[in-house]
Amino acid sequence: MNDRTPDPADPDLSVGQRVQYYREKRGMSREVLGGLVGKSTRWVKAVERGEIGEPKLPMLLSIAAALKLSDVARLTGSRSLPTEMFRSPGHPALAGVRDAINSVTGSMTGPPSPLDHLQARLDAAWRARHASPDHRTVLGSLLPELIRDAKHAARAYEGAERRRALSLLAQIYNLAQFFVAYQPSADLLWRVVERSIMAAEESEDPRAFAGAVWLATQAHRDVNDFAAAEAVNLEGIDLVAPHVEQAGTRLRALWGALHHELAYTAARAGEKGTAWRWWDKADKIAQQLPTAYYEPMTSFSRVIMGAHAVTVAVELRQGGEARKQAKRAATAAIPSQPRRGRHLIEVARAWQLAGDEAATLGTLDDAYKAAPETIRYNSYAHRMTREIAQGKGALRRPARELADRIGLLV
Repeated sequence: MNDRTPDPADPDLSVGQRVQYYREKRGMSREVLGGLVGKSTRWVKAVERGEIGEPKLPMLLSIAAALKLSDVARLTGSRSLPTEMFRSPGHPALAGVRDAINSVTGSMTGPPSPLDHLQARLDAAWRARHASPDHRTVLGSLLPELIRDAKHAARAYEGAERRRALSLLAQIYNLAQFFVAYQPSADLLWRVVERSIMAAEESEDPRAFAGAVWLATQAHRDVNDFAAAEAVNLEGIDLVAPHVEQAGTRLRALWGALHHELAYTAARAGEKGTAWRWWDKADKIAQQLPTAYYEPMTSFSRVIMGAHAVTVAVELRQGGEARKQAKRAATAAIPSQPRRGRHLIEVARAWQLAGDEAATLGTLDDAYKAAPETIRYNSYAHRMTREIAQGKGALRRPARELADRIGLLV
């Protein structure tokens, strides 16, 4: 690989050479790839140079996912093994939600829902999501009718009422993104992202727009397009800024959440100073919010900043800092079952970074107890569980039991 650009069709290329080829093709550093698959920069370098044995199938699947390869055979050079074979088929309610999103007309029969009633249903859906350990099942039962009714309202109302209906439609699309994320339907996810931004812009509601940008930033980051994530995020902050001085609590919280997203993106990109600088700015905004306030979509609040600190430290591969933040925030009173489950998965990543498999597995088990559907669709949790389940020693059996509960083949 040092003398010429390799041909990925060359059957003589090693797995490591293929990893390096596709990593460089995506413009991704070894540090970023290592962070995405839970390994060090040195490990990635050793794999690429053939200095250690080839990664096992679960790790190859993680690498393929990080490099956005639809077929792991691009890394192995062997017969086709589409990564879909190893993914969940998606939530049973996914088809119904997809049909509602794809519908052109919505529910166009009869008068539109009163906007106060539509708002109350949306608020109730957020409360139900936060209170449920199986939040996708809850959302899957509510979203189809909510989406259709919001589309109908946006078409039926005029003037200020239409703008309010568009704001509600954007927020319902935002809620839908929490259902669609991490399921095998990337095209649907991007459709939701784009429609949410369009509806929010037309509504002229800065809160709806801030929420749509927050989720668009995450969508770009999740496909490792850090430059686009940062650009969208900064543009959103600039457009929301004029409204913040006179804003109520919710817009201020959304404003803080946008600041944290810049910290998260910088951490994913390995930019230590930038990441912590944006985290500090977000924390200052959080400390100005009412003590018990918890923004329903972004979870932005005083209590969530400790959880965010764990994530930033883990993404930056700061082992000591990650352990410190994990201990400090492990018992944070996060008033949302799925968000607490997600936080515990991040704590488990911190323990894995420290090499403590027992603490890693124990925290993953706590995450399952808090929010089973969160861990079932989380790739980090899958990877950590697989690695322990395929290892040796006393933890292998309980790890396999957890794998069975979350639907993993090991």
